[in-house]
Amino acid sequence: MKLSKKNLDQRLDHVYDAIVVGGGAGGLSAAIYLQRYRLSCLVIEKGRGRSFWMQDLRNYLGLPPTTPGRTLLQQGQEHFLSLAGDYLPGFVEEVHDEGDTFAVKVKVGKKDSIYSTLRAKYLVAASGVIDHLPQLDNMQNVFDYAGYNLHVCMICDGYEMGDKKCGLFVNTEAAINTAFVLNWFTPYITVFTQGLCEVSPEMRQKLQDHGYPLVETPIRRFLGENHEMNGVELTDGATIELETGLIAMGSHYHNEYLKGLDLSWKGGNLTTDAMCRTSHSRIFALGDLKEGLNQVSIAVADGTLAATAIWRDIRRVAPPRLWEEHLKQASH
Repeated sequence: MKLSKKNLDQRLDHVYDAIVVGGGAGGLSAAIYLQRYRLSCLVIEKGRGRSFWMQDLRNYLGLPPTTPGRTLLQQGQEHFLSLAGDYLPGFVEEVHDEGDTFAVKVKVGKKDSIYSTLRAKYLVAASGVIDHLPQLDNMQNVFDYAGYNLHVCMICDGYEMGDKKCGLFVNTEAAINTAFVLNWFTPYITVFTQGLCEVSPEMRQKLQDHGYPLVETPIRRFLGENHEMNGVELTDGATIELETGLIAMGSHYHNEYLKGLDLSWKGGNLTTDAMCRTSHSRIFALGDLKEGLNQVSIAVADGTLAATAIWRDIRRVAPPRLWEEHLKQASH
């Protein structure tokens, strides 16, 4: 059922088989499988994750290419709730390993917040990442185009940028190297540093050799209408025509609640085995939090793997279910 500040007290004494932190595609996939394995699952979702902002899922098998990410999430949430799972909008602040269970401290409500602790035998970390966007005085101007034709993922949307005039928006010199992969899809690339980083003579020469203009003046605003970005205006008043854009400014991992646990990391990613199990036998990591491609299809598959591994663990130690009536008849 849907939980809130009003009814959360009904679950405070319950020990779930698994708590899934994150209600994106990976978390909901895991949660649906867990419930279908007849286990008890709670999903805690902070809201407005990466897949929520996807305006179109153009590379997901079986869905119309114009399907919004939020539609996928809404259908997944409804499916999970139909299986008698629990769903709580909230923010996980920390997790403590108590031995047989995990204590998950959650903040519920942005105003007049309450803090509660819920418990589970297994933890599934599916809280994902959020992309860094250009920071303009008017952020609504960025939101008007981000996820439409101002993209954040080349693997997802390289096809949509094919042979178009593309702005590549970066905040480090290392990110400029994205241009030399992006050129598989389009060679019409203008690099915008937004004045956020120094560019070495070697990189300047490399861009020049490829014919890619370098613009270091900060951006004042994106230009366009009806969510279709068609250029930028710089702080010096100059305008540059574009047909699409790719933001390559890094991401923030929503993994702070895991920092107090003894886990193996590789950079910002958790290391996992083939079933998405971390270095802790009862903690699993899905999608963007683990090593691998940041794709919805990967996260959904990860959810399937993690839920199945948890079911196998629990099933192996559970007593067998007997057909008692037949046993009684046989004994007579």
